Amino acid sequence: MIIKSVELLNFRNYRELAISFDKGTNILFGDNAQGKTNILEAAYMSGTTKSHKGSRDKEMIRFGESEAHIRTIVEKQGKEYRIDMHLRQNRSKGIAVNKIPMKKASELFGILNIVFFSPEDLNIIKNGPAERRRFLDAELCQLDKIYLSDLSDYNKILNQRNKLLKDMIYRPELADTLPIWNQQLVETGKRIVKRRRYFVQELSEIVRDIHYRISGEKEEMRLIYEPSVPEELFEAELERFDGRDRKLCLTSVGPHRDDLLFSVRDVDIRKFGSQGQQRTAALSLKLSEIELVKKLIHDTPVLLLDDVLSELDSGRQNYLLNNIYDTQTIITCTGLDEFIKNRFTINKVFRVVNGTVSENVSL
Repeated sequence: MIIKSVELLNFRNYRELAISFDKGTNILFGDNAQGKTNILEAAYMSGTTKSHKGSRDKEMIRFGESEAHIRTIVEKQGKEYRIDMHLRQNRSKGIAVNKIPMKKASELFGILNIVFFSPEDLNIIKNGPAERRRFLDAELCQLDKIYLSDLSDYNKILNQRNKLLKDMIYRPELADTLPIWNQQLVETGKRIVKRRRYFVQELSEIVRDIHYRISGEKEEMRLIYEPSVPEELFEAELERFDGRDRKLCLTSVGPHRDDLLFSVRDVDIRKFGSQGQQRTAALSLKLSEIELVKKLIHDTPVLLLDDVLSELDSGRQNYLLNNIYDTQTIITCTGLDEFIKNRFTINKVFRVVNGTVSENVSL
């Protein structure tokens, strides 16, 4: 699949923009704070309905305007899809595919699969578990609408259960309703844990091979899913922590506390790995994500690289760029020296200056 074009109206610092991409490697270059990442953000939203930064809709509307529009043309397995997104200040976004309005934002998932790689992702290994859960959920939600629905339900149930625990302090009689929320939490949580486990098992095989090659065949990395609680023990553990949950007014166990272990020679590199090991692991994870998506959807996702090359040494740069030759890639960077020096194949180059994009740059 490829993104053929993106059109923006009053989105971030763009009053109006129309940009067409090549099916190969596309470079957006320019100084910082000119609007390069905003184009990637719009593309990412077209596949996931959300900003990769976690921004709210109204924060992405150009200052002084009341609404913004994104139109993305996608080609997938010989078919063309027009994705329209309408962002409004105080209302939920409107989404249409081929001019047919979507009743739920989640209906958009699966049309455009995107792998987003930013400098922040290089810290996914050493940062807290929430970052690694976000990685799992971001990809699984694109690949599995049932998982997306289960995750949404689980988060709602979890919030309601935590609210109930707080309310019970002043209204003890509400404790009679706690078993109902427990049952719903367990039923939904079990499905999430099962799907995550299967996903990580598939991903771990790919990660091991890629990491072995990136490390110069010196290291083998294991990726292991660490659920907060196994499916079969979820209900029992929830009961065991009942007293603690009531005291702290939060839910102590469940998939909202899951993690991923990255191990090299039985060493937990989240805690004890060098920065080089952690970055190699993060790069391996992202490249593995691409390969797994290819395997599952029988198509290639679109790869967005947001100024990530400047954070990698030449060896990792070379490995990354040499292994995405069959994937449409949109790259942001501040300069073109590395591409010229290493003679990487580039199909289109755009210069971005203060919300203006020009396609008259040649190498």
